[in-house]
Amino acid sequence: MKIKEKLIHGLFLFNGLLVVFILIGIFSLLVFTAIPAFKEINIKEFLFSSNWNPTSYVKETYGIGAMLVSTIMVTAGALLLAVPIGIGAAAYLSDVASPKIREIVKPIIEILAGIPSVVIGFLGIVFVGPVISKTFGLPNGLNAVNGSILLGVMALPTIISLSEDALSSVSKTYSDASLALGATRWQTVIKVKIPAALSGVIAACMLGMGRAIGETMTVLMATGCAPAMPRSYLDSVRTMTSTIAIELGEVPYYTTHYYALFAVGLVLFIMTFCVNMTSDIILHKYQGKRV
Repeated sequence: MKIKEKLIHGLFLFNGLLVVFILIGIFSLLVFTAIPAFKEINIKEFLFSSNWNPTSYVKETYGIGAMLVSTIMVTAGALLLAVPIGIGAAAYLSDVASPKIREIVKPIIEILAGIPSVVIGFLGIVFVGPVISKTFGLPNGLNAVNGSILLGVMALPTIISLSEDALSSVSKTYSDASLALGATRWQTVIKVKIPAALSGVIAACMLGMGRAIGETMTVLMATGCAPAMPRSYLDSVRTMTSTIAIELGEVPYYTTHYYALFAVGLVLFIMTFCVNMTSDIILHKYQGKRV
């Protein structure tokens, strides 16, 4: 029996270390492949310039400022849509819905997470885009608003599922005490359960944000992919993931352009890693306080 337990323990340890080594390997690959780019590109110009033109006959320029702004705009718009809807849906599932409705709705929400991003992008082109175009009187609906709506839909399953788990973990005594003091079910959810589960809800929102930042095909298809600095949400944008997907397959190997795309990937990796790490720290820091 002890041998079996040791084998299981060793298997779990191996799987955990394997994940860590893969993560370190990906980071190392990005760092060492991006370093040659910074021998020819000024880091300040790379991060803050909005001019990305690696095929210019006059002077090649590698500035990801516009892509950074576009990525942040689309992600912020997605969160603006997904966070209130996600938390509201989670509160409904944990405190309002009957067990039968919960058994039907929650699997449907989880199935939404499995829909391929290319399908979501296609819906953005044929349905969401024309609605935006008609509403705002635009030539087309391929812009930041379209991308934000689609990414918000894609982030919803993560936010709803994790927020519902956080709300369900709150002790029932809190709800009973609130209701006994005369509070309504709505007041109990808003003023008691959500504050008690706030760390888990915040972590769920940040993980949803990490999903939105790293999405590729949806924003590639639905945002117009214009490399210029956006002035509003109605402008076409190009995110960092879109740039990598568009250009990496055709760029000559071991050129400045090739290394610059890996540098873009490194920036994106660091952004996503920081978001996920922050959500993990928040979750573990306050989980002892969750009741």
